[in-house]
Amino acid sequence: MNKAFRAFDHFLERLSRWAIVSCLFGILIFAVFAIVLRWFGKSNMWIEPMVRHLVFLSAFLGGSLATGKNVHIRVDLFTKLVEMSRSKIIHWLHRNIVSVFCFVTCAALTKAGWDFYLVEKEFGSSSFLNIHSSYLVAIIPFGMGLIALRFFNQLILGLFNGVSFEHNSLQ
Repeated sequence: MNKAFRAFDHFLERLSRWAIVSCLFGILIFAVFAIVLRWFGKSNMWIEPMVRHLVFLSAFLGGSLATGKNVHIRVDLFTKLVEMSRSKIIHWLHRNIVSVFCFVTCAALTKAGWDFYLVEKEFGSSSFLNIHSSYLVAIIPFGMGLIALRFFNQLILGLFNGVSFEHNSLQ
């Protein structure tokens, strides 16, 4: 079962990397295209919102990658105290407590994002390129769900590996 969670985490890592590279190339291509159009006095009104939403999606994908590498945002004071300890049990507890807290928080934000998506689906309107605004808002529950999955996976892997699963500072 441990192998299955590792494979799933590897899949999420590859998916996030592929998607963020695609987003960055899209951002670059659309931004350059907008600049070239401005040279000729033309403009497409859909390019800037598209770039904005690709940046938004890239932020969530970057959060997923950071979570997978365990370099996500954390409360530094408590982390510094734990890193000073050489006890593997304290590191194991810290890692799993952080994973539980972050998973629960991200799951709640995913649910809130999903609720927002449903409201937008019902009351939203057509945005640029006739894309319904609910599809653009769907980036939020997708991104938060992806990050929640990464935290859940870290928690399961940390529990399966027990105290032998060393913290980054001990490696």
